[in-house]
Amino acid sequence: MIEQMPLKARPRAIIYDWDNTLVDSWPPICDALNTTLAAFDLPAWSMEEVRGRVRKSLRESFPDLFGDQWHTAADIFYERYGEIHTTSIKPIKGIAEMLAHNSELGIFQAIVSNKRGDYLRKEAEKLGWTHFFGPIIGANDAANDKPAIDPVHMALCNSGFAAGQTVWFVGDTDIDMQCAINANCTPVLMRAGIEKEGEFNNFPPQLRFQTAEALCKHLRNL
Repeated sequence: MIEQMPLKARPRAIIYDWDNTLVDSWPPICDALNTTLAAFDLPAWSMEEVRGRVRKSLRESFPDLFGDQWHTAADIFYERYGEIHTTSIKPIKGIAEMLAHNSELGIFQAIVSNKRGDYLRKEAEKLGWTHFFGPIIGANDAANDKPAIDPVHMALCNSGFAAGQTVWFVGDTDIDMQCAINANCTPVLMRAGIEKEGEFNNFPPQLRFQTAEALCKHLRNL
């Protein structure tokens, strides 16, 4: 179990990952990925495999999966995902309340995700969350995707805040923690369940929350 390190000051800004940090988007991701794999006569992935293997942005992961045909595979994936994503994603419990709570505290909030930016912004609009955030940055919006620091700086560019320990990066995977550490932000893990042994050895979070409610409680106590 990761030790929760006490931080004594509220963050000035919070950058969130999107998929499976704020919304449950595994079903449409799994559907679109298996549609793509089937088009190349490749075996389908189980939901467990998708959850365990999907981390990087498509432009970084698809060349390994599909080689020189990765652009064609990307087109298939995005066509299917575009058909189903806004009706398939669901907010994780307590997230809407957390975003409202943190907004009332005056904390600047933004998104950095490895989902393609246009889809990401459509999903935020569909959920009625756009007003909670400053920039909503997705894959291909910056020169490089997470865990590179480019999208973090893009998310903060007009906020008045520089990347640093007063900026929390909240996510659910090791890549989120790596991105936070690369940008010198405070890495915060927010995810239900117990992490796998060694999962965060290389990029340990400074804070760990099981729920959005627990994160809010921590902020209120600062």
